[in-house]
Amino acid sequence: MDPEEAPIAPSAAAGQADKPKPPKSGRSHRKRNICIGILVSIVAIVLLIVILALTVFKAKDPKTTINSITVQDVSIALDSARMRVNLNITLDVNVGIKNPNKVSMKLKKGNADIMYRGDTVGVVPIPVAKISADKTTALNMTVTILANRFLSNPQLFSDATAGSMPMSTMAKVSGKVNIVGIKISVSATSTCHFTVFLGNRTVSDQDCKTKAKI
Repeated sequence: MDPEEAPIAPSAAAGQADKPKPPKSGRSHRKRNICIGILVSIVAIVLLIVILALTVFKAKDPKTTINSITVQDVSIALDSARMRVNLNITLDVNVGIKNPNKVSMKLKKGNADIMYRGDTVGVVPIPVAKISADKTTALNMTVTILANRFLSNPQLFSDATAGSMPMSTMAKVSGKVNIVGIKISVSATSTCHFTVFLGNRTVSDQDCKTKAKI
């Protein structure tokens, strides 16, 4: 046989190329399934948190109420000749603050203003406080209104002579609630109109309203 016509043996590389490739390992499929499962779980948890934040844990307005206003002391001296009045009044004010949320509420420092015919004659500080979920706290405050606070109002003499002082109070509170890591500011205001009767040192005609805002 002519050496030039001798058959050429297939190379090793060609032989390997002709062999069928083994099937892919199942590990890659398992890894992919695990990743998909983790992703689905994360999405489900996020959706659950969002749903709870918008329903059960949705931030709600605090509710403030002025439970009572009482006269602790009255000192009055009328000067009819000069049509002047020397009047001091001490009031006890009880304010209730309810937290309707499912989480605790942190209150900032607030104040309660005491007014006579629209003019502020006394200010009572409302201290910083923390109110537990679904709880109500009561704050007792005392304010003494001195004579010089009343003098600017020209109706003081006629009101004091009649023995009745139309007054009002406005309590403002603000704070924050933490809903799933998000701090939300809340606030509420309560106003009360009332009449102080100087003769028997009582409060009557009390009319209160509450306004809340998130």
